[in-house]
Amino acid sequence: MEKNPAPAIKRLKIIALLEGISFLVLLFIAMPLKYFADLPWMTKQVGMAHGLLFVLYVILVIEVKIVLDWSFRKTAIALAASLVPFGTFYINDKWITRK
Repeated sequence: MEKNPAPAIKRLKIIALLEGISFLVLLFIAMPLKYFADLPWMTKQVGMAHGLLFVLYVILVIEVKIVLDWSFRKTAIALAASLVPFGTFYINDKWITRK
């Protein structure tokens, strides 16, 4: 019996979007506020949220890899995309949304 990929794809799509947004907020809002406005609490809060979303993104990429039988290359690119600003938005648009 085949597993329905739709729920896994939907979860990955949502988390990829949230992870990308949290990364941008961390880089372009929280970090400048920490260093230029002396507000270190912002990086702690946003950093913890981003860390949780990052871990969820990795888990969900692995789940979708199993469900959709992604190649090692495609999985590695999806995981590496989480390390680059706007990377998860690209993966979301090119691979997840169009499946």
